[in-house]
Amino acid sequence: MAYLFQPDYVRYTCSCGSLKPISRIYFCRHCLKIRCGYCVSHEVDSHYCPNCMETLPWSEVRLKKNKCSNCFECPCCFQTLTIRAGHAPLRSASLQGPEDVKSTPRKVYYLCCSLCRWSSRDAGIPDQFVATGGWPEQENPHAARITALIDFHRILASRERQQYEKKKFDPKRTCLQFEKFGLTSAMARKRAGLPAFSEPKWQQTDYPQPSIASDEIQELPHSIFTEEIDITKITTLEQRLQQPEVQAERINELRPQHKRFPVKRSQRCRTCEHNVSKPEFSPESIKFRIQLSAFYHVPEVRIVTFEPLKVGKTSELLLKFCNPTQHQTQIILLDWWAATVATTLGPSGQREELRIENLQLGGESPNLMPSAVRQVSVMEEPKTVKIIPGASIELPSSALILPPRDDTAEYDDSGDTHSFQDDPKLVVWRKGNKAILKLQITPQIPEESRKNDPVVVGLVMQYEYVNTIATLEHKTPQKVDLKVQLFLTLDKLSGFS
Repeated sequence: MAYLFQPDYVRYTCSCGSLKPISRIYFCRHCLKIRCGYCVSHEVDSHYCPNCMETLPWSEVRLKKNKCSNCFECPCCFQTLTIRAGHAPLRSASLQGPEDVKSTPRKVYYLCCSLCRWSSRDAGIPDQFVATGGWPEQENPHAARITALIDFHRILASRERQQYEKKKFDPKRTCLQFEKFGLTSAMARKRAGLPAFSEPKWQQTDYPQPSIASDEIQELPHSIFTEEIDITKITTLEQRLQQPEVQAERINELRPQHKRFPVKRSQRCRTCEHNVSKPEFSPESIKFRIQLSAFYHVPEVRIVTFEPLKVGKTSELLLKFCNPTQHQTQIILLDWWAATVATTLGPSGQREELRIENLQLGGESPNLMPSAVRQVSVMEEPKTVKIIPGASIELPSSALILPPRDDTAEYDDSGDTHSFQDDPKLVVWRKGNKAILKLQITPQIPEESRKNDPVVVGLVMQYEYVNTIATLEHKTPQKVDLKVQLFLTLDKLSGFS
């Protein structure tokens, strides 16, 4: 799992042309394509507090201004504050009476950060006698101005709503009703004793005072040039932006802020409009009802090791392939140049580059039924990748067969029970649903601007995918050959001057 959060050594190509690691992409099993975060639409399912796990509807979230009323975060390090219990400080002996000496100290509660040791006592916030809170909040100096603007925009919204409803009324139809009598709608209302249509009059007091920029700037105090600056007592830019209404300049002026509500969001494919990720309804659950991450459907490729790279010299590259599905798959490695760029002669006799469209879907399989894949609603244009590989790679002509995933095989030391006739010069290690291939790469002479850049190796991986949609429709599983572009980022060239 730690490998998923390392730098992007192995990147997969999305249909939009972006390069992402396998941990940051999705696989839509309806249109059989890889989707990144830009190719899916994000929908908000619910709001919750990450500390107390309270889930609120959208109406209450608006009233609470998207903040939890019970949980606070530290104004210094932005961690969650905890409630600590203590005792109220005793008064001096001269002020104590005979009853105060016999009484036990009262229990009080205050907020404290377990990371940076900031507490509400440092900011001068009084302690509370109840653990549920009730700490005084800092008033916003611009609260009246914000309230006036909100009320004004509500008036504008109601005016637009009335104008929209007024447009629904067709005046021509009213005139036709009284056409045979020679009367208009205005005359008919006048004869009936009804008041004429009149637009509502808006009061001038409803409009807030406009903001006027001033040329006067507050002068700096003279002590700023004479006193020494203690950086530990001055707030950082991030701390000031965390409190935009006040923007305190010193640490002792910071106040704890209510914890903001994050959202549980679901991702939906923009083409077929099916969900690729959807969380559970329960706020305590971290599982997903629908989790179509590419990590569970597309074979994973990892770089095991490689020899030092030198221009014009062949080096060994070990790649590890892993099958995450419950079905046996067959992997074929194709040359990146031959699979993505076909060089032909144009009508004018010049050489043109024709790119194969829909590389991820590959060729259409005769076994794939039309009902298995939903008809796309958004037409996509194929986009190219501007990365040019800096090394050539010798790919095997035979296919690599990976058995289905078996969780018990990770703890089985008896060896591999599958009898695959592998080439020992190609497959150097195999266990369960994993195998390591030995490939030969030859770095090319880079351009002047790319001498210090790492070497990028490009290839195309073709793999068999068993369509799970057909299984849900009580049909026989159907196999489809899919293709995906891979870009491997290796080390810099050694011995290059």
